[in-house]
Amino acid sequence: MKTVNRSYDSYAQARAAVEAIEKAGIPSSDVSLIANKHVSAEHGQVTPVADAAAGAGIGGVLGGGAGLLAGLGLLAIPGLGPVVAVGWLGALAVGAAAGVATGGLVGALIGAGVDQDEAAVLSESVRRGGTLVTVRVPDDEVGRIEGLLSIHRPTDIGARAAAWRKEGWKTFDPDAPAYSPNETEIERMRRDWRDEGMGKQA
Repeated sequence: MKTVNRSYDSYAQARAAVEAIEKAGIPSSDVSLIANKHVSAEHGQVTPVADAAAGAGIGGVLGGGAGLLAGLGLLAIPGLGPVVAVGWLGALAVGAAAGVATGGLVGALIGAGVDQDEAAVLSESVRRGGTLVTVRVPDDEVGRIEGLLSIHRPTDIGARAAAWRKEGWKTFDPDAPAYSPNETEIERMRRDWRDEGMGKQA
């Protein structure tokens, strides 16, 4: 199995990507979504769940059910604070502090086989308001799944990291506060995404 990660600037893009992956036959248990808490109006004022066990007991935050996104809920991840999350990576990130030296989302991604530098950039993307989609896939399915995720226009994470470094960013800092976007930015993160002919899934 290989872990495939993509970061999206809007939650709607990430949601569309998750739905496409599920339609393609990837089990919900192998898909995760983690986003800034402001991407979801219904979760913006909810008190976050402190641990994975409690999360699973409140609305099935970490479970699948009728599609992965039906279990979406608010969790507190070490180093990020409250996030909207669902799936295996969120559960691992919540519990990672006890079993992984770096803890939180960075530790969870490293534990899933992601390079440390990439894990730091992906975690920073969530801290800055992005939505991370992570999929565990068999090696022979990687190309197909990467293609499906690319249809929904993920962020060029390498270019984004280079821009951050020009501004003085070095690596993910678990002690740095999560971004608190203004209303305009929140609308950008939540807004309905139009595929503009980029190819809806059949």
